Amino acid sequence: MSMVDKYPSVDDLIKKAKSRIPNFVFEYLDGGCNDNVAVSKNTAELRDIELRPYYITDHKEPDLRTELFGHTYDLPFGISPVGLQGLMWPNSPEILAKASLRHNIPFVISTLTTSTIERLSELTEGRAWFQLYHPKENDLRDKIMKRAEDAGCPVLVLISDMPSLAYRPWDMRNGLGLPPKMSIKNILQILGRPEWLLKTLKYGRPKFAIMEPYLESLNNQISFDNRLTEQKIAAIRDRWKGKLVIKGIASEEDTEAAIRLGVDGIVVSNHGGRQLDAGPSSIKTLGPIVENYQGKIKIMLDSGLRSGPDIARALASGAEFTFMGRNFMYAVAALGDEGGDHIIESLKIQLKQVMEQISCSSVSDLKNHLVTPFINLINTRAIA
Repeated sequence: MSMVDKYPSVDDLIKKAKSRIPNFVFEYLDGGCNDNVAVSKNTAELRDIELRPYYITDHKEPDLRTELFGHTYDLPFGISPVGLQGLMWPNSPEILAKASLRHNIPFVISTLTTSTIERLSELTEGRAWFQLYHPKENDLRDKIMKRAEDAGCPVLVLISDMPSLAYRPWDMRNGLGLPPKMSIKNILQILGRPEWLLKTLKYGRPKFAIMEPYLESLNNQISFDNRLTEQKIAAIRDRWKGKLVIKGIASEEDTEAAIRLGVDGIVVSNHGGRQLDAGPSSIKTLGPIVENYQGKIKIMLDSGLRSGPDIARALASGAEFTFMGRNFMYAVAALGDEGGDHIIESLKIQLKQVMEQISCSSVSDLKNHLVTPFINLINTRAIA
């Protein structure tokens, strides 16, 4: 039985991952904030999108390639930045970086991942993007950006949707702050997951590898100021010569600001439902942004996508590219070194099947199969 046949869906990977990693780690990966409303809503509302098939027509082999910022990727999805990846599964950032190169998709390095910019850029042959958490000190910001530039990262991603620390009850109970603290309960959970423990002993205790050179001067306190202002964006735009993307856009007003400041792209996202439980789903936000700003800035989508059909729904709704974080971490936690290749191949098969089923020959043509734009679905519900 092939790996795809054995674990054909993300739900299968979730179940397997939960059996292999300590529960406090799984809750950190799987949870959102407050009551988990936003996490559930992201996927549920995305799945209200329907695609129209055309059966009596010429059928062509679907082309999944997508051009983005001057590079043609083989697939229209990439790997979102995720912090503390090595806690979820040891060596996972390197596993995913290698898989991204093999499958020619973008891999976004998080400031708070557990490997270095230099190592991950080397593994992706200089194709990895870098996501910057904004340090309180501008000098430190510039040092980190210089490392990303020297490593050849073509795209810098700024986070806009983390102005505050989220209220995450399970992480609070488990002691997962910055830095994480180990309780007796957590240690007992670790002992119950021997493979995870042995891998952790092999690769070392997970640490914020990118920030490590600066910890002594910061008195071992990692401090960020993630309130993204126009002044901060303008200063970064002046310094960064590559492509600049803002991730976490959730309004037309912020989209206008991004365009005005010379940003190259936005990722419509609500941080996977991990920051604001009372906010709209990412797909609900996408509609008016696409309607008013398509062609003026690259519009991408993150949050809530779990499958190939979900990717198709997002692209049909006007997103030019998609990103996922949890899917990739579930896969690596479930399958280790094989996880990255497995989830990419699985999503590719699913997406291709949807396109074949509806007679869609290219990613850019998916919008012509959209039954009802999401914004119209919401309005119809409101009237009813």
